[in-house]
Amino acid sequence: MTTPTGWANDDVVIAKAMELAATLGDDQNHTVAAAAMDLNGNIYAGVNNYHFNGGPCAELVVLGIAASAHAGRLATMVAVGDGGRGVISPCGRCRQVMLDQHPDICVLVPNDDQIRSISVRELLPYSYAQPDEDPDRFVRFSRRYLDDVLAGRKTRTIRYRDPVPLGRTTFVFEDGEHLGFVTMSGVVDDVRPIRMSDLDSVYQEGLRGHYPDMPADPQLTEVRFHI
Repeated sequence: MTTPTGWANDDVVIAKAMELAATLGDDQNHTVAAAAMDLNGNIYAGVNNYHFNGGPCAELVVLGIAASAHAGRLATMVAVGDGGRGVISPCGRCRQVMLDQHPDICVLVPNDDQIRSISVRELLPYSYAQPDEDPDRFVRFSRRYLDDVLAGRKTRTIRYRDPVPLGRTTFVFEDGEHLGFVTMSGVVDDVRPIRMSDLDSVYQEGLRGHYPDMPADPQLTEVRFHI
């Protein structure tokens, strides 16, 4: 599967993993390549190291490579199979490790004939969360909201199945055309539940464009914030 996501950052991460996967040849010990991007736009790539006693998946190798480079928080991860298999979903162990170490990372996964970017928290629902989880979190926005957030005109966002931490955090802005991210310090002041039916029709239409798989009247989260 090679369908692009429509986001420049995602597409370049996929391309890096696919390029590496294409070099693996017939070595059955190395059959999957993975790549990840940090908040500075740097990409880290690696391959799995299969062994019957439990060798690491490609995603775990990449986490180690990124840590060795002092990458900090990772924004996106993808795994690609050798032999032209395309993007593949992470195993349960990799999902748990990513959740523990990078709780705001998005993972690129196959979905019919498309590739979707899904929060690792959504990939691992009802999961165990470490009580001493790293408080250094971030919240993602489309870059089209950047000017309004900077000017203080936008101080609310509505999320579906996208947990947002209270308190100090980092706001991360990206768009579909440009590589990299714009980041700034911010504060999440309030997080509370809200129903779709409580929103006006314009807001509902915008949310359905962003979350096409939502049910008719889902439970949403209203987030109030400031920079």
